[in-house]
Amino acid sequence: MAFGQEALSGRVIDKITREPLESAVVRDASTFQHSLTDKEGRFALKGVRSSDSITISFIGYATQKSICDSITDGWLVELEKGQIDLKEVVISSHSNNLTTSRILSSIDLNMQPVKSAQDLLRLIPGLFIAQQVGGGKAEQIFLRGFDADHGTDVNVSVDGLQVNLPSQAHGQGWADLHFLIPETVGNYDFGKGPYYTNKGDFTTAGFVGYNTISVLDRNLFKIEGGEFNSARAVAMINLLSDKAKEKGQNAYIAAEGLYTDGPFDYQQHFNRFNIFGKFNTRIGDDSKLTLTLSNFDSKWRASGEIPYRAVGEGYIKDRFGVIDSGQGGNTSKTIANLRLTTSLGPDFTLENQAFFLHTYFNLFTNFTFYYVDPVNGDEFNQHEVRDAYGYSGKLSHQNYFGNATLTSTAGAGFRVDATHPSWLAHSRGGDTILNYLQLGNIKESNFSGYLDETLETGKWLFNVGLRLDYFNFYYLNRAPAADSAASIYDGASPSRSKAVFSPKINIQYTVNDKIQLYVKTGKGFHSNDARVVIANQGYQILPAAYSADLGINWKAAPRLFINTALWTIYLQQEFTYGSDYGDENVTPGGRTLRKGVDFSGRYQVTDWLFGNLNLNFAIPRALDAPKGQDYLPTAPTFTSTAGLSFRFKNGFNGGISYRYLHKRPANADYSLTALGYFLTDLTANYTQKKYEIGISVENLFNQKWYESQVEYVSRLKYEMAPVDEVSYTAGVPLFARLKLSVFF
Repeated sequence: MAFGQEALSGRVIDKITREPLESAVVRDASTFQHSLTDKEGRFALKGVRSSDSITISFIGYATQKSICDSITDGWLVELEKGQIDLKEVVISSHSNNLTTSRILSSIDLNMQPVKSAQDLLRLIPGLFIAQQVGGGKAEQIFLRGFDADHGTDVNVSVDGLQVNLPSQAHGQGWADLHFLIPETVGNYDFGKGPYYTNKGDFTTAGFVGYNTISVLDRNLFKIEGGEFNSARAVAMINLLSDKAKEKGQNAYIAAEGLYTDGPFDYQQHFNRFNIFGKFNTRIGDDSKLTLTLSNFDSKWRASGEIPYRAVGEGYIKDRFGVIDSGQGGNTSKTIANLRLTTSLGPDFTLENQAFFLHTYFNLFTNFTFYYVDPVNGDEFNQHEVRDAYGYSGKLSHQNYFGNATLTSTAGAGFRVDATHPSWLAHSRGGDTILNYLQLGNIKESNFSGYLDETLETGKWLFNVGLRLDYFNFYYLNRAPAADSAASIYDGASPSRSKAVFSPKINIQYTVNDKIQLYVKTGKGFHSNDARVVIANQGYQILPAAYSADLGINWKAAPRLFINTALWTIYLQQEFTYGSDYGDENVTPGGRTLRKGVDFSGRYQVTDWLFGNLNLNFAIPRALDAPKGQDYLPTAPTFTSTAGLSFRFKNGFNGGISYRYLHKRPANADYSLTALGYFLTDLTANYTQKKYEIGISVENLFNQKWYESQVEYVSRLKYEMAPVDEVSYTAGVPLFARLKLSVFF
C-alpha cells in the first residue's frame, strides 16, 4: 500500500498531458492535515488512517475524492480540467506558498483573458505598463511606487531565463517581452520586494516569472482581426506521436504573426513574427531534459511622444499626429535554453540550466525636437548587437526532524553579456548618423551564489537566505576623438568590479487554514549601466534596496480570498528617467523612500461569476531634496484594477474589467502633472471542444487618455525658445477585435 498509519504518498498529474501539477492540495478530510505537491507532483501526507477520506484539488481542475483503503501502491492521481471553485483554495504553511502568488496567479490566469504578452504583465496586482514610442519598444513598468522605466527595478524571466538586459542601449534592465507568445504560457509566479534568495539583479520592486507549457493538450490555430488594420494569427502544433509521449517525450512548435497600423495618423506598420519550439524527454527514471528554441523579429514606425502644446497651438492636428517621422525601430532576439532536472533520491533535487541569446536592437527617437540642434533636430539613434550566455544550478534537500521539515537550497551561476558594438548617436531622418555621443563595446559579467534555509514546524515557517553577487563591468570606448563621448572616458580604467551580499529573512505564521500572517525583510539591488560605472570610476556600482512587508492572507469566506500588506522600500540610489539626448533637467538620483499598502481580493460570487479587486497605494519620496521638491517624477501613487468574469458550462464566458491610474507628479516640485486614466475593457467568448469565437473591446467607453507621460524641455521648429512641459504618447481609443480559434 502507498499509506500506513503514518503517511500517504503519491503523485498528482494532468490526465491529458501527463505533466505533474505543482502546488496541488492533498487534504485529509478527517484530520484536516494537508500537503502541497512539489515540482514533480509528489506529496507526502502524514497521520493518515485507512478509513480517512482524501481530497485532491487544484485551481482550474475538477476535485477528486478517495477513501484510503481503496488506494493502491504508487498512488497516481490524474486530475481533469474543470470549473474553478475557490472553496478548494487552502492557505498553507508550506514553503512553496511563500510568495502568496500561487493562489492569485492560478485564479487570474484561469479567469482573466490574455490577448498579448503585455496583458500577461497586467495580471500582476499593482503592476501597470505604458508604451512610449509605439510598436515593438519594451513597455515602461510601474510597480510599488516605482517608475521602473523598462525593467530597472522589476526582475522579469521566462522559463528561468532573465529577460532584463543589463547596460542595454536604451535603458538599464530592458525587459522586452514581445518575444513571448501568450498562448504558450502555462503558469506564472510573482513576488513584490527583494525577499527571494534566488532572484538577483533588478529585484527591488519585485519579480515576475513566466513558465511556458511543457505539453500541449491539443493543437490550436487562431486568427484575430480588428480596427486599425490589425491582424494576428497563432498556431500551436504537437510534433510527436502518442507512442513517443508514452516514453516521456513531448515536443511542440508555436508561431505568431502580428500586424497593426495603430490609431496614429502616421501609420505604424508594426509587424512582428515569433516562432517557439519546446522539447521534453525523460533520461532514465530520474531526469528530465527540456530544450526551448525561439526567434523573434519586429519592425515599426512611431509617432513618438508629443508635447501638449503641439496640438493646442495647431502644430499637429490631433494627439495622434507626428512631429518627427523618422522615429521607429527594429529588433530581433534568438534564444536557446536548456534545462535538466534530476532527482538524486527521495529528498534531493538537482536543477541545471544553460542558455544563449542573441539580440539586435535599433531605435530612432526624438523627445526634444529642435532644442539642442535647431538646424538638424534632436533625433537620436540607439543601437546594439548583443550576445549573452550563462549557467545556473540549484541543489535542494529536505530533512525531517519529527514534525519539522528543513528545506536547504544551494545555488550558483554566472551570466555574461557582451555588445559589439553599442552606441548612442545624433541622427537625422531615421537613417543618417551625424555624430556619436557614445560608441563602444560592453562586456558585463555576473557571478552569483546563494544559500537558502526554510524551516517548517507546526504553524511556523522561517526562511533565511544569503546571496552573493560579483560583477565585472568592462567598457571599451570607440568613439572618434572629435566626438563628445571621447572626453568622458579619457583616463578612466575600462574595467571595474564589485561584490554585494543580499541577506533575506522571512517569517510566516499560519493561524489555521483561513488566516496566515507574515513578515518579509530583505536586501536587494539594481546594477548601474556599465558606461556609467566606468565614466564615474566605479561610484555606486550596485546601489542597494532595503525593504520590509507586514501582511496577511485571509480566507474570509469559503469563496473569498484576501491578501493585504503594509510595505516600505529604501533605495540607496534612484535611477531617474531622462531624455537620452539633450535634456539638461536630468538630475542624478539620490536616496529614496517608499511606503505603501497593497490589497488584493478574489471572490467567487456564484459557480459561474467571479470578482477580482486590487488596490495599491504608495508614497514615493526623495530623501535628499527639500520638502515640496521631493516628489519622484511619474512614480505611481494609487492604482486599482477590478473586474467581473463569468464562465457558464454551456461555453459562454468573458468579463468586464477596469484599470485606474491616479494622476501623479511629472517633476520634483509637482508643478507639472502626469494625468491619470480610468479605462474599461470587455470580452465575450463562446467556447466549445473544437472551436472558440469571441470579441474583445479595449477602452469600451472611448476615453481620451494619455499613456506614457514624461517631462521634457523641448523646442518645436517654429518656436523662439524651449518650453518645459509634459510630453505624452496618446492612449489607444476604442479598439474592437474578433477572434476564431480551432482546436484539434
